Amino acid sequence: MKFFSNTLLLKRITMLVSLVIVTLILWNTYTFFQKFKQSERAKMEIHGEAIKELNTESLEDLEKNISELPLSVISRTKDIPFILVDANGEIKGSNNLDPKKENDPKYLKEQLEIMKDQNQPIQVDYLGKTDFIYYRDSDLLNKLTYYPLALILILVLFLAVIYLFYSSNKAAETNKLWTGMAKETAHQIGTPLSSLLGWISILKMEKVDETYIEEIEKDVHRLNTIANRFSKIGSVPELKKENIVDITKQAFDYLESRSSKQISFSFSSTEDEIFTELNTELFGWVIENLIKNAIDAMLGKGELNLKIESKQKKVKITVSDTGKGMPKKLFKQIFKPGFTTKKRGWGLGLSLSKRIVEDYHNGKIFVKKSEIDKGTTFQILLNKL
Repeated sequence: MKFFSNTLLLKRITMLVSLVIVTLILWNTYTFFQKFKQSERAKMEIHGEAIKELNTESLEDLEKNISELPLSVISRTKDIPFILVDANGEIKGSNNLDPKKENDPKYLKEQLEIMKDQNQPIQVDYLGKTDFIYYRDSDLLNKLTYYPLALILILVLFLAVIYLFYSSNKAAETNKLWTGMAKETAHQIGTPLSSLLGWISILKMEKVDETYIEEIEKDVHRLNTIANRFSKIGSVPELKKENIVDITKQAFDYLESRSSKQISFSFSSTEDEIFTELNTELFGWVIENLIKNAIDAMLGKGELNLKIESKQKKVKITVSDTGKGMPKKLFKQIFKPGFTTKKRGWGLGLSLSKRIVEDYHNGKIFVKKSEIDKGTTFQILLNKL
């Protein structure tokens, strides 16, 4: 059983077996096609023999054998288009062509050229004369010509499906690995967090300046939030009715107090309370990602504006900066995992934000506008309660 436990080897064997099966089908089709083509030529050779016999028999013999082989063969050759030509190249007759065009000399000459390209003529010798039967492949044979191409297309599609299947499996395995690492990280952060809370209690007993303790508590709360975020990766988050103005303002204020004083922060909302279904920890993560990206784009200097608007059944959250901007072709690419314009970074912030907003909160996040050296505006749309 160790042989089959090797997943990579099993995948290769599956693809190899599939390849062999389809190759055998293609070879079998090719063989059948060649036999069918030979069968059609044999038919036409028999047809030629019938013409020869009809032309060499005397009138008495012809009348006597009128119901026998020659006329029977000729009358039954209905599926193969052909033209009978004499030794001088003059057309003597035709059969199984388009009945509406068969009397048109130009049409007959065109068909004759096609037949000359497709098959060698069948020579009919009788009474010192020589005729030639030129014929074209039957409609059935023409259809069979495309059959191998259809099989090749099926093979390509089959291989594509296999590739996509195994690629999705690999992506699922990778996602599972990252999910496990995220949950383990959250678990590991828990231990020093508990210790920090103990040290904060000691600092309070020692009557240390309350301002310092408050800032440390904010950072500990921040670490606890990060741990909770990581623990929720890979599971469906619980959504609750929340005031999005308060949740957004908390994330905004935290980053404003820890950012460059050369950045002008501006927060506004059309209402003090706008309710929607949120997971506060994950949504706060989205706001922080957008603000951090804006700060990075401005290189620590500029204006950052966050605006919340209530529009009928929607809530609009707009984050604008005066940074370096981006070309329009990157508007969608920046949300793809691993894509980044920074020298440092994993390119996961915006892809995570997109997943949180669109998959978990049934909303939309997109680049509303951006101009090079003028800035970028991101917008989030959520359903309002």
